[in-house]
Amino acid sequence: MKHLFRTLAVALMATLTLASCEKENNNDVVDDDLQAQAIVEQFVEHTVSPTYTALAANTEALANQLAALKANLTDAGVQQACETFLAAREQWEKSEAFLFGAAGDFGIDPHIDSWPLDEDAFNTLMSSPAMLEALDAENGDVVAGERLGNALLGFHGIEYILFRNGQPRSANDITADQWKYVVAVAGDLRNRCYQLEVGWLGDAAPAAHIEKLDDLEMPYTVAGGNYSYGENLKNAGVDGSTYSSRQAALMAILQGCSDIADEVGSSKIYAAWHGEDVTYIESPYSYMSITDFRNNIVSIQNAYMGGVASQRNESRSLHSYMHQMDAALDAKVVAAIENALAKIDAMPAPFALHYSDAANGEAVEACAELSDALGEAIDAVRNN
Repeated sequence: MKHLFRTLAVALMATLTLASCEKENNNDVVDDDLQAQAIVEQFVEHTVSPTYTALAANTEALANQLAALKANLTDAGVQQACETFLAAREQWEKSEAFLFGAAGDFGIDPHIDSWPLDEDAFNTLMSSPAMLEALDAENGDVVAGERLGNALLGFHGIEYILFRNGQPRSANDITADQWKYVVAVAGDLRNRCYQLEVGWLGDAAPAAHIEKLDDLEMPYTVAGGNYSYGENLKNAGVDGSTYSSRQAALMAILQGCSDIADEVGSSKIYAAWHGEDVTYIESPYSYMSITDFRNNIVSIQNAYMGGVASQRNESRSLHSYMHQMDAALDAKVVAAIENALAKIDAMPAPFALHYSDAANGEAVEACAELSDALGEAIDAVRNN
């Protein structure tokens, strides 16, 4: 009988222990899932949203300023437009870690940020009265977006008109036909940045921006459905989301970071530095290439560390998540971000005049190391 009680007691203890372990493991899963949800929400609301809100506001201001300048051209007005352009440009470059989503699905990235400008096509446009008249019409923004190729659109078309050799151009150097062109292109740029903003923020975006896109019949939801891109990511793992799990959402954020780190090093810097294509220089007229590169790395920093600097919360970040999972790997990613920023800061400016400098090669290597470290982080999340 004593043996039977002992056996029953052992069996009971084993059952309780197993139940306790299962409960503990289930809590670990729930806690991990909740942490991932918090990270995704922080990313959408405090990295993506403020960046695209500022981008839309600045491109709207730029379009308005250029339209006003067309009627009353002054050097002071051009200077102000250049400052607004650079403010908008900063936000765009700080968004490139999250080119997945609306930017990719709607082809916005190549539409507004292709370089170099096709100067032959630009000169042909300037000798086409019919096309210039169409651009000068009330719907010139739509004409530009539909009829001009990517190599004449977006930031670099506007940059070409406003800057030369890193300085704002004199108002007298910009022709009436060039103003017709730049006002139309700025309107199209604004529309596309509205599409990014509304695409991610949904109903939280300004009503006027939503109305403008509806008037233009421009899509801004995921696959034409009811989800905004922010909702789609935040609802990862829920029926209707394109993300099968919250783990998949975290991996998508990390992949966006890895992709832009690779692009900065292997394309944006490497092509000219290595002599592969010395004309492939981003922002060559404003001499802001290095600032662009830096802001691309800042976009990674914002995504990884838990928000733009003014809204950052590291307790709800990939940084915190990775630190708990693999502290050494997290330290490697953080150090790689800082090193990439440092190596880019050490590049001689302007890049357009110093693209072959040896320091640029160090920046290429630093960006490759960052991309690789982020790749390791993706694998860690996948295997967690």
